[in-house]
Amino acid sequence: MTTHETTIEPATVPGDEDVPRINVTTLRDGVAPGLLLMSQQSIFEPWAARGPQIADDRGRPVWFLPLAEGQYATNVRVQEYQGRPVLTWWQGEPTMTGVGMGTCYIADTAYRVIATVRAGGDQPVDLHEFLLTERGTAVIVSYQTKPCDLSGIGGSAAGRVIDSVVEEIDVATGEVLLHWSGLEHIPIEESDVPVVIAGDGPWDHLHVNSVAVDDDGDLVVTARASQAVYKIDRRTGAVRWKLGSGYSTFTLGVGVRFNWPHDAQPVGNGVYRVFDNGANVGMLGYESRVVWVRVDAGTGTASYVKQLTHPEHLSAAVEGSSVELPNGNTLISWGSAGRISEFSPDGRLVFDAESPQGKGWSTYRVYRQEWHGRPDTPPEARIADGMVHAVWNGATGVARWRLLAGPAETPLREADTVPWDGLDTPVKLPDEAAFVQVEALDAENSVLAASPVVPVHA
Repeated sequence: MTTHETTIEPATVPGDEDVPRINVTTLRDGVAPGLLLMSQQSIFEPWAARGPQIADDRGRPVWFLPLAEGQYATNVRVQEYQGRPVLTWWQGEPTMTGVGMGTCYIADTAYRVIATVRAGGDQPVDLHEFLLTERGTAVIVSYQTKPCDLSGIGGSAAGRVIDSVVEEIDVATGEVLLHWSGLEHIPIEESDVPVVIAGDGPWDHLHVNSVAVDDDGDLVVTARASQAVYKIDRRTGAVRWKLGSGYSTFTLGVGVRFNWPHDAQPVGNGVYRVFDNGANVGMLGYESRVVWVRVDAGTGTASYVKQLTHPEHLSAAVEGSSVELPNGNTLISWGSAGRISEFSPDGRLVFDAESPQGKGWSTYRVYRQEWHGRPDTPPEARIADGMVHAVWNGATGVARWRLLAGPAETPLREADTVPWDGLDTPVKLPDEAAFVQVEALDAENSVLAASPVVPVHA
């Protein structure tokens, strides 16, 4: 773990047309308040712009951090650290098998990175999870290759396994408070992925893709390759119960069984919300859903509560998540199906959006949250093609842009005022202007900040 401070410069932001934007197809009354946090990208198009992104309900970018080729981001969300709201994400290099090698970032409301998190022993963090807790800790997953005798399940005696390691780390000190090895706690025989799939490479026997904190403080771990959800003792790492697999602690009621799941989250009172992919790679056509399951340790049963499916019967072979919003709505990322949806408590579709067109475009997770960002760098006035582009990457609360223009640097007079229309808002350049400046206005027309005065012909 290292702690440092880095300012994300607005000059690194491309024009608005270069940001990978979602296409909003449904927007109805009842959508929860807040902005959308996501990372639209495709591993099949590494040349395309991608990175952590915040957007509004019309898909207009509020903040975008473009990443270098080969770098990707996941788990963009608002969390709390040291009593303050922060923006967090994972960033690094992924593989075609869904393994990530990277670092977790924590940024303040000015988009300065104030801390980073790595796994114990300076191991890389996997792309699937980065959860900050009220204890000042981070819960992460790290995929680590280890030797393993696989002869008992049809593999090599000198085999290699990708161990899904879950760690809880003190963010301030880097101390590892919990180290949970999936290889040590879940027998290799319980994986539903044949060892021959790995060929000469390491075999991914669990593929843990989410970790949550239950209402009793223990951890809830979702493992795709064993098609199971595990309750883990947060102090000892012992497995308290298994749900959903062929080795389930519970008898599964009708409608409970899920396949190749993601993102199991505790709802409370023994209920868990699971993104049930329903399909694996090569199995498209099996409908995905979000399902609520109630477990009863006393009776040893797991029962179906309810589910949500998309009206178009989407099938997500990989990825996927769901979030319960403060107004009772449920926000769903349909993973590799390339859709984002929001449903009201009665199951009505109130928001729907498509990922950018192209092979493999999706966002692993999506969140809708309140966020108040204010860069500590001023807005910019960029001039191109007869337009002045007002750019203030990450600033929230901007309602309008006022363009000031004149034949000299001073005085400048108001030339136009236009509504905010994304992080790059164009305003027509006046014919006689030699110098321009833009001012960001809030809803009451108060000036939030102003750009430097720039010449039209530099």
